[in-house]
Amino acid sequence: MAQKINLLLNRKPVFLLGFLLMTLLFVGCTSSVIDSNVEIANRRWTYRNHITTPFEIKDNSKAYNIYFKLRHTADYKYANIFILAHFKDGKKMVTRRYQYKLAKNDGEWLGSGSGNVFSYTLPMLTNYHFPRNGKFEIEIEQNMRDNPLLEVSDVGVLVGLAQ
Repeated sequence: MAQKINLLLNRKPVFLLGFLLMTLLFVGCTSSVIDSNVEIANRRWTYRNHITTPFEIKDNSKAYNIYFKLRHTADYKYANIFILAHFKDGKKMVTRRYQYKLAKNDGEWLGSGSGNVFSYTLPMLTNYHFPRNGKFEIEIEQNMRDNPLLEVSDVGVLVGLAQ
């Protein structure tokens, strides 16, 4: 019995080293350029509260996917959301309006739920090639009739390599 315990104790550094190597491997394999999440104060998203996400592209020869991230409570009163996305590259700005469906016709939320909060990662641009390497910025604003738009808890942007 004592020999088995000694063998296990002697293997402990090997297991620890293996675990650390696996952790470094997974951390080094991330394909996200930016993954931002901004909390909306008091769950009241106003027209003036633009969510700005700066990031840098180091290899414009690769394709990227750009996603709008949203979290809202079950008390959000609409089945959709309209946003304006301003894509800025330092020289020019392109604005696009998006509409996303958030619920089925029967009112069931389409997002993944955790208690009273529902999360979405919604596509804005897929397989997009940036025109150059460098610094870029995406600015998101809500474009609904309500000001403030109630029960929105977080908004963000995810830019990652297309698979």
